[in-house]
Amino acid sequence: MATPTHLRIDFVSDVACPWCAVGLAGLQQALATLDGQIEADIHLQPFELEPDMPAAGQDAREHIMRKYGINAAQSDANRNALRARAAAVGFDYNVRDGSRVWNTFDAHRLLHWAETQDGSKALLLKQALFRAYFTDNENVADREVLVRAAAASGLDADAARRTLESNAYAEEVRTQERRYQQAGVHAVPATIVNGQYLIAGGQPPEAFVNALREIAAKTPVH
Repeated sequence: MATPTHLRIDFVSDVACPWCAVGLAGLQQALATLDGQIEADIHLQPFELEPDMPAAGQDAREHIMRKYGINAAQSDANRNALRARAAAVGFDYNVRDGSRVWNTFDAHRLLHWAETQDGSKALLLKQALFRAYFTDNENVADREVLVRAAAASGLDADAARRTLESNAYAEEVRTQERRYQQAGVHAVPATIVNGQYLIAGGQPPEAFVNALREIAAKTPVH
């Protein structure tokens, strides 16, 4: 049996990005398809779409209409398209009237901490935060919501709470954000393979399969 090709994948994303939820699900489905051919280590990297979002958040529809200069009908069309793409990868996108956009800096600090504990659990936490944000319409700026997501992902709830109540990993998150911005990442999700190949956007599983196969063919097997 051939030795699987090992790839490092840096998944640059924001908890507040629905296409990131779609993209991560697509990437994971692609890796399941490629099981035995490719072994991948996924590292979660931070990106804030709205770093200045106030603690109270903003109404999601008003925010999107103002940010992109679209009307309510266009907003509805975008939501419907996202809902369909999310459903295709098994993700329940439930943004509706009354949903809000939240600040995600603490979520990124918590994810950074989770990566120092257990990469697989950090990935579970990322998925839990996407569900909290887009499926359950929870406030991911609320530290109790974050602690609950950490516990549900198999992480130590008390340690998660201590991390959030301190200023831990704030500078590390900002440093990583600057690093990827300076490298030219200005939209997410950005899936960076082996530090040199970019797969942009929330691609469907088959697109990830094709891209990863092409990259693996160029990658020496160790």
